[in-house]
Formats: sequence, structure tokens, C-alpha cells
Amino acid sequence: ALVESFRQEFPAESPIFLNADHTYTFERVKEAIDAGYDAVIFDGSKLPFEENVAETKKCVDYARASGRDVLVESEIGYIGTSSKILNKLPEGVSLVEKDLPTAEEAKQFARETGIDLLAPAVGNIHGMFKVGGDPALQIDLIKKISEATGLPLVLHGASGNTDADIKDAIQAGVAIVHVNTELRVAYRDGLKLSLQEFPDEVAPYKILKPALAAMQKVVTAKLKLFNGLS
Repeated sequence: ALVESFRQEFPAESPIFLNADHTYTFERVKEAIDAGYDAVIFDGSKLPFEENVAETKKCVDYARASGRDVLVESEIGYIGTSSKILNKLPEGVSLVEKDLPTAEEAKQFARETGIDLLAPAVGNIHGMFKVGGDPALQIDLIKKISEATGLPLVLHGASGNTDADIKDAIQAGVAIVHVNTELRVAYRDGLKLSLQEFPDEVAPYKILKPALAAMQKVVTAKLKLFNGLS
């Protein structure tokens, strides 16, 4: 309702879309589509390959039957689930090449499900390491999957990756980049600074202002990076 209200009030502004990020069951996907979401992500990355295909196909079929142009994204390869600071790899996540999806598997998955967007595991992880940067992305794998599927690829867990890696990933076929943990860190640090500098302030809109400004700074930098702007 909020998004629809904005669209009606500001029709000339940049379009706004609702994306249901990381739904883990068909029932949740159905709920999001029925509520009017424009895009849904079915995350069956922890499921066996064939089960992931079957559940994703159900989501795609329901989206097509909705009568609206709902985009469906799905994931192959497990990269964890939480946007948080990490001391080690999350349980179940592997960056070893033999454990990552191949271009052939990605092509089969895309063909059998009919998805609009694909989020593969390519050395990325949700969250970011507390010390040092995240491991390097496998750019060659991104390129192979992009060429094999012909789909726009989505890079989840891009917090902590180097600017160079993200630029190369975009050149290789990534169309959408998800960044969350870096925004949370900026918000937290901005809020800590605000509380330290103004210990007697009690107005939330004043206390939160530095936190929002810190997030805005990160968002601006990321948008410039993603779009090749200086």
C-alpha cells in the first residue's frame, strides 16, 4: 500500500518496486505475489538440486498465472543466510570450486525452471569478515554461467568484496548487486558516534540523523561503483 501510494503521488519519479528477498517456501512466495510484490526470490539453495528445481518451477508457474509481470529469482549454491560480521565461514558454506554450481548445472536449472534472474554461488557469502576482506569472487565462473544461461545474474553477499572484484563481476554478467552488511555497519557506527557526541539528546530523529547520513554515504559510493561513475 505504501509503494502504491508513492507511485500515485509521484508518478514522474523513478519507479519503485517491491522485492520479496529470500523466501524459503512456495507458500511465502505465493503470499508475496498475492500481496502485490513485483519480484520474489525463492531461496532453495540448501535443497537438493532436483528439489530446488521443482519448488522453483512451482513459484514461476504461480507468478505467471498471477496476470502480472512478476519477476522470479532463484539461487543455486549455498552462501549462508545472515547479514552479519563473520569470524569464519558460515556452517555449510564452501568456496571450493568443486562445491560450487557449474555452468552446465546453471543452464539446466534455468531451462527447467523458467526463472527470470539467477543468483549463483560464485565465491560470495552473506555477511562479511571482521578482519580482512572477503575471499575473491570467481569471475571466470560468473562469465561461464552468464554465457550458459543468458540470464541476468544477481550477486548476493557483496559486502566485504573489493571494488575491483565487483567491477569485474559486473563486466562478467552480474546485473544486480546486493549489499546489506556494510549498510548495517555504517548505521551502527553512525549511531554509536551520535550517542557519544550527544549523550543528553533524546529526540530519535536527531539521534538517528548521523546513522542515516553514514548509510547514505555508503549507498552513494556503491551506486557510483556499480554504474562505473567516478
